[in-house]
Amino acid sequence: DTEVFDQGNDFNNSSGVFTAPITGKYQLNVNVYLQEIPTDTSYIYVQLKASNNNIFEIVHPDAYDSQMTYRSFSLSVLMDMDANDNASVIVYQQGGTASTDIDGGSEYNTSFSGYLAC
Repeated sequence: DTEVFDQGNDFNNSSGVFTAPITGKYQLNVNVYLQEIPTDTSYIYVQLKASNNNIFEIVHPDAYDSQMTYRSFSLSVLMDMDANDNASVIVYQQGGTASTDIDGGSEYNTSFSGYLAC
């Protein structure tokens, strides 16, 4: 919920969407810290969704003996983006009797960053 800096005003904090100001290759990085993932969840994933490509990481909590206390997801990609293309982060939980918590506190560093690489 807190921007550290946004030099071109390219990130919309209320919608969580980054918009490429010009065409180029953008380095996009995501780190999401999750807590209390229920064992009866079918799966949970974190996705970096962009206009030209999507990448994700997925976990099946049944692989663990008990409720996961925490899990960190990290995604990084060099993304080809045209001017006005969008990128956003999606956290999705399939099923489960309780919700997973996303911890955005500075101690756990849930974050999104992006910059024009070339």
